[in-house]
Formats: sequence, C-alpha cells, structure tokens
Amino acid sequence: MPRFSRDPTRREGATIFVPDFDDVLTRFAQECGDAAVAAVAARLAAPLRVAVTGRAGVGRTTLARALARDGRRVAEHTPDVAVVVVAEAVKPEDVASVAGWCDADVPVVVVGNKADLTGPIPSDALRRYRSGEHGDVSVESVVALLAVVSLDDDALGALQLLAAQPAELRSANAFLDAAHPLPRDVRTRLLRTLGLRGVAHSVRALRDGADPHDLPTLLREVSGFDRVLDRLDALAAPARYDRIRAALAELQGRAAGDDRIAAFLADDDTVLAVMTAAVDVVQAAGLAVDPGDDAATHLRRAVWWRGYSRGPVSPLHRACGADIARGSLRLFERRR
Repeated sequence: MPRFSRDPTRREGATIFVPDFDDVLTRFAQECGDAAVAAVAARLAAPLRVAVTGRAGVGRTTLARALARDGRRVAEHTPDVAVVVVAEAVKPEDVASVAGWCDADVPVVVVGNKADLTGPIPSDALRRYRSGEHGDVSVESVVALLAVVSLDDDALGALQLLAAQPAELRSANAFLDAAHPLPRDVRTRLLRTLGLRGVAHSVRALRDGADPHDLPTLLREVSGFDRVLDRLDALAAPARYDRIRAALAELQGRAAGDDRIAAFLADDDTVLAVMTAAVDVVQAAGLAVDPGDDAATHLRRAVWWRGYSRGPVSPLHRACGADIARGSLRLFERRR
C-alpha cells in the first residue's frame, strides 16, 4: 500500500502523512485573500473528468450514477480517464472502445459489471486487453447496483421480516414463487433495488446484528465499487499531477511580486504535498517508493530519485523524480 498518504482513511498503514495539495492551496487562497490565487485554487479543485461508456444493458448508467455520487465528474468529452463497462461477455465493440481511448492517450479501466449474476470476466477474454501496442489495461469487477443503494422504511421493514422469517434465496424465481408472508410485489421491488445477492447479503447482515440503516454502507463494501475508485485514482494520478504543476507554474509567475506567494511555494507543506502527487504517479506506473520515515531513508530516497530524474525517462517522470527528491530532502532535514 502507498505510504505517502494524502487521506489516511483511504490508505491504511501510512507512516508519512501530508496534506493534499488542493487543501494546501485552498487554505492559502483563503488566508491571502488574493482573487488570482483563489482562481488557481478553484481550477485545481475541479473534479477530474471521467467518461463512462459501454453497450446498452451493461449497467453503464448505474455505474455513472455511482461515480457522480462519489464526487466524480462524469463527462463525455475531453475526459481525464475513461471507464468501459462490460457484462457477461466481451464483445468486439468493447475491444474497439478500449482501443479508441488508448489511441487518444486517455487512461482506461474495464469494469465488468453484474459480477453477482455472471461472475468475474473470464481471464482468457481479457487477453485482448492485456497485450498489444497499448500494454496492460486495468480490469475490475463490480456490482454497480449495490454501490447506489437507497433503502426507504418499507424496504428496511421488508428486509427485517426476511431476516426474521427466512425466504428461499437460491434463485430470483425461487425467491418470488415460494410461499412467504412478504407480498410478492414487495419481493419484486427488493430484487429491482438490490438484486438477489443484495437481498441475501442484507438478510445475513441483519441476522448478524447489523443496524438496518447501515445496510447501504455494507452493500457498497461488497459491491467492489471502492476498488474501481482506487483504480481510477491511480490512473488519474498523471492528470492530477499535471494540474498541480500548472498551478505551481502560474503561482511562480506571480511570486516575484508577492512575498506571500513566494513563501507558500517554499513552505514544507507545499513541497511535501507536491511530492505526494509525484509519488502517486510513479507508483501508478508500477515503481516502488521507499516509505520509511527515518533520516537515512529520506536521504537515500532523495539521492535515488534525483538520479532517476536525470536518467532516460519521460518529462513527466523527470519532474516526478525531482519533486520526490526535493520532498525527501525536506523530510531529511526534519529528522537529522
């Protein structure tokens, strides 16, 4: 797991906590009262754009709704990252959609929806995604329906009745057709809202003592949706870092005439927040960053990434290496 955490609630085991650059800049904009700085902060804080595509009937709209609910900006045009939703079988149009995003240099994740009905996408069906000129493409499985659950009092009451008086849950038809005190139309509505897996998981959770009002959270946990979010965050790391670099460049242009901006750019929180964004980029590319928080590790990390930034790497990774080295030296100064 990454150890340079912007949000310790999402990254367990972190040893070095630094603020998110968006938060650092927003706080500075509020403190300094400069309208130009506030405009830079507002542009940086705008949600990254996610395109959600897929064939009719695969659950594209449900997944898009879940992403929007979680604060992602779903947009068809000029996305920072793309999601191709598939279900049951991988079709030629799915492969073409993935290739189209790759050709446009947009990072893409394939999401196999309705995993409760069809199971994970067979590994052999993914060979077309995982080879060729575009290299590997990320693949995740999800039950999008369970990521957007909203249960009213009637639904909660129905689930509590099912927990108290077990129903047949071997199949959807068995659940609807078997004799039970819960009316058939109510059972039909539960299936539309939760699917059979959602009903079964809810009943099991209630029998285990769960609070009925906690069911939406519990269902989201089993939906696989958070894995999709983590994958999107990793794929969007370069776009997020580019935004930060653009904001820094704009602020540097104003720093010559404003000591407050110059001090902000040199502040430890700023340098370390930029470092964390750079770490996200290189880790998303499969590189490891030593997470140790002692002076020797910080110095060793600074030297290694300085050398990396001067090697045969892309401009993006050259900038990342320099920012990781710079932040590591700040951490070294704190520890020595």
